[in-house]
Amino acid sequence: MGLRNDQGIVLRGYPFGEADRVVVLLTPNHGKVRAVAKGVRKTTSRFGGRLEPFTHVDLVLYEGRSLDTITQASVIEAFPRMRADLDRVLAAGTMVEVVDAVTTEGESSVRPFLLLQRGLRTLEAGPRHPDLVSSFLLKAAAAVGLAPALDHCAGCGTDRGVARFAFAAGGALCDRCRTPGAVSLRAGLPEYLARLAAADLSDLPAPDPSFSGEALGVSRRFLEYHLERRIASLAAIDG
Repeated sequence: MGLRNDQGIVLRGYPFGEADRVVVLLTPNHGKVRAVAKGVRKTTSRFGGRLEPFTHVDLVLYEGRSLDTITQASVIEAFPRMRADLDRVLAAGTMVEVVDAVTTEGESSVRPFLLLQRGLRTLEAGPRHPDLVSSFLLKAAAAVGLAPALDHCAGCGTDRGVARFAFAAGGALCDRCRTPGAVSLRAGLPEYLARLAAADLSDLPAPDPSFSGEALGVSRRFLEYHLERRIASLAAIDG
């Protein structure tokens, strides 16, 4: 046990004792980290608002047996413009919930960390792209080894006649490989999903309103199937 430096993005927190809070952060090298911020719930706390969700912070931690203790925290990025826009805050909430669900404590999480950082920076830069959340969900799946087949058949690899999608089978399917329960995809949707999965979050293709809703539905259901849990924050975006 001793002091160590680390950095992370605050995912969430919950009360601990009378005045403390356990802060859950995503770090690139240690995955999720839970650490106690002592006295943070007091108005005189030395941490101020530096440990609020979405904040990218540099930390000094005292390592404990079960929980580390935050002894110093300084802000790297606070994303103030994003926080002033409810639409962007809701999108950020989904991003945080998703990376919280796909990462674990004590394991390297460089790809999910960088994905979340890019997502928050994209939201900070301007209004939310209609397909940003769909693209983020697909990239989150890929970051943990669950990337779905989109513009080719997950069964045989053909790019012809890909008109079905099976969550259990790993993505798009042709008619020959279709499985019970595979849902039909409208013509052009597989290619649209593939473009969202491949594009940088800050440079997504021009949205197609006729596909955006379906793209979010497919990407959401795919990730929820493999996580075996609902992404609760998406209810606000859908509404």
